[in-house]
Amino acid sequence: MPRAETAGVEATPRTRLRWWTELPLILLVYACYSAGRLLARGDVSHAVDHGLAILDIEKALFLNAEHPLNRLFTREPWIGVPADFWYASLHYLVTPVLLVWLFRSRTVHYRAARTWLMTSTFIGLIGFTLLPTCPPRLLDASHGFVDTMAQYSSYGWWGGEASAPRGMGGMTNQYAAMPSLHVGWALWCGVILWRYGGTRLAKVAAIAYPLITTIVVMGTANHYFLDALAGAAVMGVGLLLAPFVMRTADRARARFGARLATAATAAAAGQGSRDTVVGAGPDDRVPDGSGTPVPVGSGDTSSSIVSGGCQTSAGERIPRQRESRFGSGAEPSASPQDAGDGAPTPAR
Repeated sequence: MPRAETAGVEATPRTRLRWWTELPLILLVYACYSAGRLLARGDVSHAVDHGLAILDIEKALFLNAEHPLNRLFTREPWIGVPADFWYASLHYLVTPVLLVWLFRSRTVHYRAARTWLMTSTFIGLIGFTLLPTCPPRLLDASHGFVDTMAQYSSYGWWGGEASAPRGMGGMTNQYAAMPSLHVGWALWCGVILWRYGGTRLAKVAAIAYPLITTIVVMGTANHYFLDALAGAAVMGVGLLLAPFVMRTADRARARFGARLATAATAAAAGQGSRDTVVGAGPDDRVPDGSGTPVPVGSGDTSSSIVSGGCQTSAGERIPRQRESRFGSGAEPSASPQDAGDGAPTPAR
C-alpha cells in the first residue's frame, strides 16, 4: 500500500552521500580557502588605506564599538585571555563538528547546509582578493588599538601574528580581514543550531555563539564592526546562491553520468559483437528463411533437417522445395508413383 508523504517532511536524497567523498571535498575547499588567503596578500599600503577608510566610515556612522571593547579586553585578562582562546580555536572546531553532526544525524539537510557554507567561503575569498584590509591591531598605535593576541600570547599557542601557532605566522595572511569569516561561519553555525538543534539549549547556543564571536573579533582588534557585517552579508549571498549551485552540480553530474553510461554501453556492444563472431561454432544456429534454426558452418550434407513437418533429403538446401510440387493444401501420398521413379517399392 503506497504511503502518503507527510507535509513539511523533506525526502531523502536519491544519491546517498558517503564520508569518503565528503571529507576530501571539504578538505579541498579548506585548502583553497587557506591558499586564497596566502595568495591574496595585496600591497600593505593599500591594506592600511582600506583599514583607515573603514574607520572613517564607522566614525561617520557613529559606530565605534571596537575601541571600548579592545580597552576592556586589554585591561581585564580574565576576559581577554578566554576571548583569545575563543578566537584562535572555536572557528576551527565548532564548524567541522556541526558538519559531522549534520552528516550523521540530519542527512536530509546536510547537502544544502554544506553547499551554503562552501559557497559563502568562496565569496569571502573574493573579498580577501579584491579588498585586502589591515585589521585594527596592525594599525599604528596612535589609532588606539592593542593586539590582545600578542599581549596574551604567553597563555596560548599563538604568537604575535594573528591566531597562527608560534613560528608559523608567515603561513597566514594577516590582511584577510574583510569580510570576517569568523563571524560568517559563526552565523552559519547559529542558523544550523536554531533550525535543527531541537532543544532549548541548542537555540540559546544558536544566538550566543555568533553574538559572542562578533564581540570577540572586535575586542581582540582582529576585525572592524563593518567586517562583521560584511561576513553576515556574505553568508546571506551564499544562502541565496546555494540552490543554484546544487542544481548546476546535479546537471553536471547527470551529464557526466550519461556520458559514462553511453561509453560503457558502446564498449559492451563492441565486446558482444566480437564474442559472437569469434565464438561461432558448428553447434551455433541462425534462422533460415522460414524462421527455422540452421546449423552454422556445418559441413555434413548427409544429415537431414526437419522443417515445418517436411524432411529434406541430402543436398536439398530449401526445406519446403518438395511441397512446391503439390497444389495448395495437397499432401504427398505414400504411393510409389507420387514418390517418384527412384522411390523403392513398398514391401508386399
